[in-house]
Amino acid sequence: MGKKSAGVAGAVVVGAVAGYVAGILTAPKSGKETRADLQKASAQLKKNLEVKLQVVKEELSKLIEEANVTVQQLSERGKKELDSLLVKAKAAQAKSKEVLGAVKSGEASDKDLQKALDQAKQAKSHLASYLKSEK
Repeated sequence: MGKKSAGVAGAVVVGAVAGYVAGILTAPKSGKETRADLQKASAQLKKNLEVKLQVVKEELSKLIEEANVTVQQLSERGKKELDSLLVKAKAAQAKSKEVLGAVKSGEASDKDLQKALDQAKQAKSHLASYLKSEK
């Protein structure tokens, strides 16, 4: 996904969330019911981010395995470039694992989830592009 389409997707998500919140806040419900609805929506958003992060983490693991095989076949310059991408991918993978663990223990925020997801997606994209160019 390019930067432009990622920005558009982000804007759509923010718009949808803002619309949902506005709808809840203007609905004829009690404060208690509204707070419960907001908590439910927040929990669902967090769950969705958690699932996306898990999927990207698994895809990243597969690409790391593929890259480890490819590195055996590359020139010295290619090895250095791939090694650099592998370091970044493994760091993103470790961060994903750490944030997923924090989510399960209730210690991660939505912002932490989103940041880890963005880093993992970026590492995955760079590594996939490099591996595709080497085939």
